[in-house]
Amino acid sequence: MAEEVKVEAKQEAPKAEPAKSTPPKKRPRRGASKLLTRKKKEFSYRGYTLEELLALSREEVVALLPSRARRNMRRGLNEENEKLLKLIKDEPTKVHRTHRRDMIVLPEMIGKKLAIYSGKEFKEVEIQPEMIGHYLGEFVQTRRFDKHAGPGVGATRSSKFLPLK
Repeated sequence: MAEEVKVEAKQEAPKAEPAKSTPPKKRPRRGASKLLTRKKKEFSYRGYTLEELLALSREEVVALLPSRARRNMRRGLNEENEKLLKLIKDEPTKVHRTHRRDMIVLPEMIGKKLAIYSGKEFKEVEIQPEMIGHYLGEFVQTRRFDKHAGPGVGATRSSKFLPLK
């Protein structure tokens, strides 16, 4: 039997060589083919799609949240947070202004726009599926980085000789 396999393999081995007169094919740029064939990754949170999350009850969603958010939700939402959720459900197209930075993003809030207070002004944020389980305050910064300027006149030995204008 082993000899028969070898004979068959020898019969398949000769192949026609491509003609040398044809120009070589150009390769697409690196990563160009990936961009064309890449599909958008479907969102999932802990194995659940967005539609499945929306179908779950609030208790079932709370069980999926990280520990700090789960503990906060099991203690119950306070009146202000409940009021915000009700406003979002009743008027989904309106941008709601809120100071509730401690509110946890739930699946029912996805796609809504909120103006969250930063301590100085309201910053508009659209709730995305990736935000589930995070606090609203995480998406609006309260501090601003001030760029450091150069040293002032007289701050260094060399600045002593700068001409004053």
